[in-house]
Amino acid sequence: MAQRPYIVGNWKMNGSRAMLAEARAIDRAAARHPQVDIALAPPFPLIGLLREAVTGIGVGGQDCHTEAKGAHTGDVSAAMLADIGADFVILGHSERRRDHGESNALVRAKADAALAAGLGVIICVGETLEERDAGHAEDVVASQVDHSLPQGEAALEAVAGGKLAVAYEPVWAIGTGRVADVEDVIAMHAAVRARLHAAYDEAGARPRILYGGSVNAGNAAALLAAPEVGGALVGGASLTADAFLPIVAAAGAGEG
Repeated sequence: MAQRPYIVGNWKMNGSRAMLAEARAIDRAAARHPQVDIALAPPFPLIGLLREAVTGIGVGGQDCHTEAKGAHTGDVSAAMLADIGADFVILGHSERRRDHGESNALVRAKADAALAAGLGVIICVGETLEERDAGHAEDVVASQVDHSLPQGEAALEAVAGGKLAVAYEPVWAIGTGRVADVEDVIAMHAAVRARLHAAYDEAGARPRILYGGSVNAGNAAALLAAPEVGGALVGGASLTADAFLPIVAAAGAGEG
């Protein structure tokens, strides 16, 4: 049985308590789209407040540390995220890889920590424009998947429980208004699925593969209808209910 599409809003370093009104509006609308899994990942200071404000959608963090506690000033552990009410965490986003030098090995270690804390994980992968123009896009993404995915019994349990997803986000399409051609999205999602099967055998068919990169109301339907696209990781368009809900509706229409 096919899983429900997963539409996740990543607020990045945006938001305030006033924006909880947008989250509440999204939460109210979730009842009209029971066939879609919806979630928001606000900045750390808003996670607890958002969790208290919503009941029908998931709430997640945008990163976590590899350790459960300790002398790591400015960092947040997966256990802390779980304690404050988060359901999942986004890991390995290209902005973390670029701005903080995060390696595939570090992303895998964070994923292991998140699973140990009971969180779901969304592992982000994607190539730069230079890598795509050089013809290396699939090789780059395949390597990221191979070396970023968690391994071991906890990972297999997470896969079986639907708590692991991969988000393909071409770096050149994030926040730029550019969107990958549907044909390229299909090819890349097929490549990611092949690596999931390599990692988890038959269970590799289960994790949802999300597309991210300037997803909006105008392009969501075509992207979400593509084979192996199991949802979307949405950036700027997730900051308001008016922009985010048409994407949710497009996902729901595809399930009708």
